[in-house]
Parts: sequence; structure tokens; C-alpha cells
Amino acid sequence: MTRITSFLPRSRDLAARVLQPFQAFLEREAASAVLLVSGAFVAMVWANSPWGHSYHTFWHTPVSFTFGDRVLTKPFLDWIDEGLMSIFFFTVGLEIKREILVGELASVKKALLPVTAALGGMVLPAAIFGALNAGTEEIVGWGIPMATDIAFALGAVALLGNRVPLSLRVFLSAFAIADDLGAVVVIAVFYTKELVMEYLVLSGCIVLGLAFLNGLWIRRTLPYALLGIALWLCILGSGLHATVAGVVVAIFIPARGRYDTDRFLNNISQDLQDFQCPPDGCGQSIMLNAQHLHAVHSMEISCHDVETPLQRLEHALHPWVAFGVIPLFALANGGVTLANVDIASVLTSRLTLGISLGLVLGKPAGILVFSWLAVRLGLAALPDQVSWPQIFGAGVLGGMGFTMSLFIAGLSFSQTMELDVAKIGILMGSVVAGVCGLIFLYSLSRNGRPSSPGS
Repeated sequence: MTRITSFLPRSRDLAARVLQPFQAFLEREAASAVLLVSGAFVAMVWANSPWGHSYHTFWHTPVSFTFGDRVLTKPFLDWIDEGLMSIFFFTVGLEIKREILVGELASVKKALLPVTAALGGMVLPAAIFGALNAGTEEIVGWGIPMATDIAFALGAVALLGNRVPLSLRVFLSAFAIADDLGAVVVIAVFYTKELVMEYLVLSGCIVLGLAFLNGLWIRRTLPYALLGIALWLCILGSGLHATVAGVVVAIFIPARGRYDTDRFLNNISQDLQDFQCPPDGCGQSIMLNAQHLHAVHSMEISCHDVETPLQRLEHALHPWVAFGVIPLFALANGGVTLANVDIASVLTSRLTLGISLGLVLGKPAGILVFSWLAVRLGLAALPDQVSWPQIFGAGVLGGMGFTMSLFIAGLSFSQTMELDVAKIGILMGSVVAGVCGLIFLYSLSRNGRPSSPGS
């Protein structure tokens, strides 16, 4: 027994040393962007390899779920785009709600700058796309260059480390979240082709049920999960895109704990008093002391009760979304077969130029102009230690619209050729925006530009 217990600390230390680099990797903001790029790269290689035909065949394999005599069959790709991406949109909805309650969108004064920036970053790219594609069938894709990929944008700025102020990262995160909210509205309003009223009525009843749970301050997540699945099925049948259900459910997740921080501290203080150890120590295993075990359980309950369901779900889901759902989405949607594509004509097509120019030029120009107007009119103020050139640099990084742009492209075009051309435009625009944004912000830090609002 002594040999076993003496071995346990050493094995735990070894495990900690082995897992520490991996945990540090996951905790970095850039890690999600690295996996996202990797997924897109693998998709491109797979789609253009000698086995390229298997890429589209695999993702379009029918997958069915049976419940009694009811069968729901969809291609594997649709289960990712409409199923797993609903979890992504649910997480986005949680982030939006948190920002509105306690974050950068919590007050009108704080929210106006990132919201105005997001609005400008949506309007101008759509206008550029519309100007280039007016009168063509491709005009339906006007929403593609409006989006910002928050994982890419924050991952890119994380590579700069301390070369950019924290307040600029906060601004970039806030306007990217506001941008996501705008994208959800655009998808729900403008990319809905046909509505089925029966399912819409059922969806409304389920939403009322979610509101009822929230009003009763039900903190267990299982009832919300069950109603969320039912809402997803009803919205799927209604004609709205099923991912809208994720944001709707997130709105009703409780954002209050069972009790406040003061009571939590009082409970923890009382539990810690039970940890009275003799001079020679308490021993290596808590199993030897029932009082200590009871105190630990009590502290565990206290931690659970003070934490809000919103925070708990966001914390639990974010790694799965950032390191699982989004890279899988990139792998399933990022592949473009170039064998039968005339690169010269694609690069000069209105669709490609509308998307890439909207992302590279429209995004930073819209963000900068609308932000400047908000500050000039006295509606908002620049964040501390942030200059106008840095706002422009953040706007350039906002042109990395990969995930949401691909998502909207899939809703816009059913023809494979048009969708492939749109994907090429998205890849071009996102890569150019990312590289230019990093170079620009890096050069600002190298040149020692002042970061005061008046610079």
C-alpha cells in the first residue's frame, strides 16, 4: 500500500508535465484558428487529390435517424451545417448575452462603438458586392462578405502578443460578436425561402415554454436542452435555418446563480474551517478523512450554485465548438475542386471580386468610417490606448470572414460551380485580409506609433 501511494504523486506529476503543453495550446486563442486553417487545408488537399471524388461523396452520404415510423434523413454535410453548427450558434448566443449583460455591450455608451463598427463592416461590404453583381443571379450572395470569423480575427491578433493593447482586442472581440448577431438576423430574415406556418406556431409555443422556464428561474440545463432539441426540429421544418434555434435558446439560459458571491465566500470559509490538520499533515488521500471529504463536497456544491448556467454552458461548450465543430465545418465545407476551374476567369469574375473586395476593402473602410462618425457625433469614445490606425488594422482583420462567409455561401448557392467560385473568393479575401492586418498592426508597433485617441 505504501509503494502504491508513494507512486501516485509521481505519476500525477508526470501526467501534469505531459498534459501541460497540450492544455496551454488549447488555452491560446490562436489554437482555434490553427485548427480552422488545418481543416480548410486538408479539405483543399483532399478535394484536389487523386481521390478527390471521395471528398464530395463522403460528405453527401445520407445519414438517417429513426424514431418509431418517422425517419429524418439528411446528407452528412447538412447534419454538420444545420446540426452541429446550431451548437456553434448557441455558443455565439451565450457570448452575445454575456456581453450585453456584463461585457462591452452592457451599456449604450460602451456598446455603440463596436455595434456601429459592426454595422459599417456589414453595410459597406454588402454595398461593394451589390455594385459588382447588380442585375446578375449572383446578387443573392450579398451577405457573404458581411461576416467576420471571430476565431480567425482573435487568433491573428493573439499572434501579435503585447504589440497591441488589450483594449484593442476587446474592441475586436466586441464588434465581431455584434457582427455575428447581425449575421444571424440576416440569415433568419433574408435567407429563408419558404415558411411553414404550422411549424412556426409550434416553434412559438416552445419559445414560450423556454420563457416560462426562465421566469421560474429553473437553473437545471436538461429542460432547456429538451425544449431546445424540439425547437430545432420545429424550426428545421418551418423553413427557417435550423441554426437560428441555437441563438433563440441561448437567450433564455439563466444568467444568475443560485446565490451571490458574498454567500459563496461565507460558505467556502465555513468549509475551509473543517480542514484542520495535525502538525505532521493531513495525509495524501482525502479518503482517509470523512470530514474533509464532506467539506470538499460542500465546496463543490457551493461552486456549482454560485456559477450561472450561462457561464457554465459557455465554459463547457467553447472547447468543443472551437476545437471540434468549427474545424469539422471547415473540413466539410472548405474543399474546392480546382481541376475543372478556369482560374483566370474565376479570379476576375464579379462573384469572386465582390466577395474578396468586400472583405479586404469594404470591411476596414466600413468599420473605420462608421466608428469615426460615432466618435465625431459624440455617441461613443475610442477605447483607452487605442488609435485610429489601430482601429483600421482591427478592421482589416475583421475581413477574415471564413466560417460565417462559407456558411452564408452555402445558403446562397445550390449550384456546385457558383458555390466553388464563392469559396475561392472567401479564401482569397480572408487570407489577404489576415496577412495585411497582421503586417499593418505589426508595423505600427515597430514604428512606435502613439496609441492615444488623438493620434
